[in-house]
Amino acid sequence: MYLWPGSEPPSSPQLLEEGVEEEDEELSGGEESDLRASSGRGSLLTRRGITLRVLLKDGLVEPGDGVLSIHYLGKKFVGDLLCDGKIRWVETGQIFNSPSAWATHCKRLVNPAKKSGCGWASVRYRGQKLVQYKTSWLHKYQPSAGDMNLASEGEDDDEDEEEDLSLIQRRGDRERVPVRYCNLGMRDAARDPHTLVELSAFSAINRFQPFNVAVSSNVLLLMDFHCHMTTSEVVGYLGGRWDTNTQLLTVLRAFPCRTRLADRDAAPAVEEEICQNLFMRGLSLVGWYHSHPRGPALPSLQDIDSQMDHQLRLQGSSNGFQPCLGIICGPYYHGNQGVASTITPFWVVPPPEQRPNDYGIPVAVEVTYVQDNFLTSDVLNEMMLLVDFYRGAPDLVQFSQHWTPDISVMDKMKGSLSGHAPKDQAYVQILEHVYSQLSGPH
Repeated sequence: MYLWPGSEPPSSPQLLEEGVEEEDEELSGGEESDLRASSGRGSLLTRRGITLRVLLKDGLVEPGDGVLSIHYLGKKFVGDLLCDGKIRWVETGQIFNSPSAWATHCKRLVNPAKKSGCGWASVRYRGQKLVQYKTSWLHKYQPSAGDMNLASEGEDDDEDEEEDLSLIQRRGDRERVPVRYCNLGMRDAARDPHTLVELSAFSAINRFQPFNVAVSSNVLLLMDFHCHMTTSEVVGYLGGRWDTNTQLLTVLRAFPCRTRLADRDAAPAVEEEICQNLFMRGLSLVGWYHSHPRGPALPSLQDIDSQMDHQLRLQGSSNGFQPCLGIICGPYYHGNQGVASTITPFWVVPPPEQRPNDYGIPVAVEVTYVQDNFLTSDVLNEMMLLVDFYRGAPDLVQFSQHWTPDISVMDKMKGSLSGHAPKDQAYVQILEHVYSQLSGPH
């Protein structure tokens, strides 16, 4: 059973003709050489004149496998930087002449309406946007151009694009404004699948919550830790028990998926390992969780469809009704209250029979949180495995940065996790060991 939100990676694209992109189109090698020969480094290169070849030649970047990446609408694309300044998309081996050509192509796979890729602001080299390397080149070789306005390259008008956690100096996080379910109407293929939807209450649709839920504090602690680790979306499973007599769903264990959402090759092995862990502990699969790293912890249209699919599959695996709980965790959304992540349990009610083409109705699930006595060795081990998995990754959160002017990201995470503390306060010293593994250079 697959519990991956948006598990289908971008389909293999057809080989394109040499990609060029509006004003970000790069100069050919001959034009670049002519421009530099005629002007010398003392003259101002135009914005278009500073290419990946220039950055390679002057040592600001180096060729390498997997050093380039694009994060867009929950998808991640990885590319190799070649010695000639071209980009090879790892997924297909396709070659692109410029960051903009690659960015535009990848973004159109996810969002066909996307007209431009804003390549230098979208493509990252070892986790840092290429436009920052272009700025560094200008400061180094053309100080007189230090005030040159590169804002047009540094900003992408697409509000859904994931950006660096420059946790104080944001360029105004533009929020995806959630819509009310009653305003959705029938399914529309043209509607953005990442549209967020407000949750309804069971009472608002004249229903009672058909089951009770109890979630252990260790589940929340491990899930919250996992979601804090990276600027990319993460996913995991929930293990527990379903009591048909009391209609109580008890969530006892979180199982983080240590893989990338689009990594279809690794997914089966990860899922098999988790299934074995569930079996060994005498637990059943009772739900899933995923993160919205910098957005509201509300389901998107895609999440609603995924949740409905998981509910139907889980219900079909037994003779009677068994609920499947979905949880969304929003760790770095600035609309959260204080430092704590917003954690949203939800369920999806099928649309009315007379309106089968409507979306499912996302509803808030009332949950009882149960404080564990102590932090188990299982949870501690999972936390250390997550540290090892994300260590050195370009999307690892920089915990030494500031969340607010007087709170570091590390302290923000500690504050959020403290809300899921076990009764035994010895957990504080235990977690300090975990935190120490994140405080070094990345």
